[in-house]
Amino acid sequence: MIHKQSFAKINLVLHVLGRRPDGYHDILSLMQRISLHDGMTFERRRAGIVCHCPGSGLPEDDGNIVCRAARRFFSESGLSRGVEIAIQKSVPVAAGLGGGSSNAATTLTALNEIYGHPLSHEELMRIGAGIGADVPFFLGDGPAWASGIGERLTRISGLPRLPLVLVNPGFPLSTGTVYDALKMGLTKAGIQYTIPSLTTVPDIIRELHNDLERVSLRLHPVLAKIKHQLTVYGASGALMSGSGPTVFGIFEDDADAKQAEERLERDGLGRVFRAVTV
Repeated sequence: MIHKQSFAKINLVLHVLGRRPDGYHDILSLMQRISLHDGMTFERRRAGIVCHCPGSGLPEDDGNIVCRAARRFFSESGLSRGVEIAIQKSVPVAAGLGGGSSNAATTLTALNEIYGHPLSHEELMRIGAGIGADVPFFLGDGPAWASGIGERLTRISGLPRLPLVLVNPGFPLSTGTVYDALKMGLTKAGIQYTIPSLTTVPDIIRELHNDLERVSLRLHPVLAKIKHQLTVYGASGALMSGSGPTVFGIFEDDADAKQAEERLERDGLGRVFRAVTV
């Protein structure tokens, strides 16, 4: 049996560049892991895939992205084996934090480790892209700019450590619903963009942006209140992650973040998490 941590992510930048002919959207996003994580355990079985997700409300069959990832691994590797997977969820579900995609990526890397690395990193990336747009991000190390539908990654280094407070209001937001409400024309060929240099906290605060935020805040005005409270309690900048509904604030130091966490918990606006970028 092996144990793995499956980390969440935030989007520090998310530009939606336009809708593609295939119905997906081209994006440019800066994604970074954070210390908030699920715990996962993996144990060999002679055959079959068994998933346990106690207390999460998640399906424990192929309706769960983790089971689908395991099935793809065995299919692509040609191994006639099995696995039993247990997930202890801490990352909220359908929250804009990539929890499911991270679980799927962790499953692929853990199974590859358990069974002697039958698949290359490139093969895992290909499988991951077929499971979900964010899965390839979690198969690599460090922050990255994601483009295309999220599958083209440019890894970067040098981002400063960011103390964070996250607030999840307790309801899910469907990525598809948010994108459908974002009225955009077809992507024009030859889109050009300039990736900014981000080496200091002020650099990051200046570039914080999420095109999906205006849609989600319109659908759920409580998210605007959460953003406001984060700044009132000392956040240098606040932003919704992904398609939401989780909102995060960036703080000067861990002490300020802890104080804001305590105040937000008293406000009762949702589940509050303190984290740092990793």
